[in-house]
Amino acid sequence: MNIAVKDLQGNSQGELQISEALDRFETLGTKLIGTQAAHEVITAIRAARRSGTACTKTMGEVAGSGKKPWRQKGTGRARAGSFASPLWAGGGVVFGPKPRDYSKKVNRKVGRLAFQKVLSKRVAENALIALDEMKMQSHKTGQFVQVLKDLGLYGEKVLFIASMKDDINENFCLASKNVQKVKVVGSATVNTYDIVAYPKIVVTRKAWSDLEGRIITK
Repeated sequence: MNIAVKDLQGNSQGELQISEALDRFETLGTKLIGTQAAHEVITAIRAARRSGTACTKTMGEVAGSGKKPWRQKGTGRARAGSFASPLWAGGGVVFGPKPRDYSKKVNRKVGRLAFQKVLSKRVAENALIALDEMKMQSHKTGQFVQVLKDLGLYGEKVLFIASMKDDINENFCLASKNVQKVKVVGSATVNTYDIVAYPKIVVTRKAWSDLEGRIITK
């Protein structure tokens, strides 16, 4: 499978060959391959983003004296042994949250399978656009918006993937910062969740070569 390569003005610059290793995920009878792996990886990524800092005090941690509020008998009130009782306002919390680590371990092979699955899904949906390079002469946001219009992506959620070596410049990164629903990432750091979260993917030739190196086992 080949995908047309364009420049920032939308002009054709040749074709980009897609590896056959991605075809097996979208053929008849194999569409479920990698689905569970993708679910596990996305769940792990989202879990790792949780701060896990929620904290409540138990009965033993609430500030205050340990004095008994009133004597056990003779007052006509229910017996009470502590001001820190969970039944009282300002008292401790029963089974409340404590700081914890929500991260989950995902095996390397599962992660690679998940990345292959979501990337092949975007290719099958014709949601992948290839660019020769991502270099702009100006950092003006208006010029970047014009690039989106020329590529037919204006108003879409778009993920730009570059190799971050020599096929992207600072102007492109600066111009894209103020545009909503647009994200620029490196081919070495893009993950499964990024591919799923953005319906349109724009990738450079070199970045695609890097991505294939991540998903194709030797």
